[in-house]
Amino acid sequence: MPAAMIFDGPADARLTLALAHGAGAPMDSPFMDAFAAGIAARGYRVARFEFPYIAERRETGRKRPPDRQPVLLETWREVIAALGPGNLVIGGKSMGGRMASLVADDAGVRGLVCLGYPFHPPGRPEKTRTAHLEALATPCLIVQGERDPMGTWADVAGYRLAPSITLRWLPDGNHDLKPRKASGHTEAGNWADGIAAVADFLDRL
Repeated sequence: MPAAMIFDGPADARLTLALAHGAGAPMDSPFMDAFAAGIAARGYRVARFEFPYIAERRETGRKRPPDRQPVLLETWREVIAALGPGNLVIGGKSMGGRMASLVADDAGVRGLVCLGYPFHPPGRPEKTRTAHLEALATPCLIVQGERDPMGTWADVAGYRLAPSITLRWLPDGNHDLKPRKASGHTEAGNWADGIAAVADFLDRL
């Protein structure tokens, strides 16, 4: 179980959403803060945690690459066991959401939320990370920027994804869901739309 967790929203909420960070930023990045606060404001409890390599960075100040996948998955299993799967939705930003998607069905959680799913490495569209998504049984929401270099609208349109998966596209968004100024859209607007999409998804569960 991660040593430290951040909780937002009411402790007696109908559902708890556990969110993991992406590969490069911690659980209290501006992105994670905004989504946690926005979803909590809709009446849900949000739990955030960090994988061991980020927790170590806090202690030592030294950057290191993400833990190997078995460590990331085991951390997720520990979080799910601690919070209880019965009223739990899991997910996160980029890598954190992808790791959640790999354990969701076996863990028996209520739902899955991915904020910027890394469908493939940047510039490597042939190396897809979608095989397990073809048969995913857990209800899932993926909030994706239209020009995300790890999965654009055009990329994802060609994938075979399970009917359990709902995609919410944010206009001109990159991997952080941020649009270009010339698009006429704003980062704040895309984040607000993404938060609303997550809250609406939780409402339906």
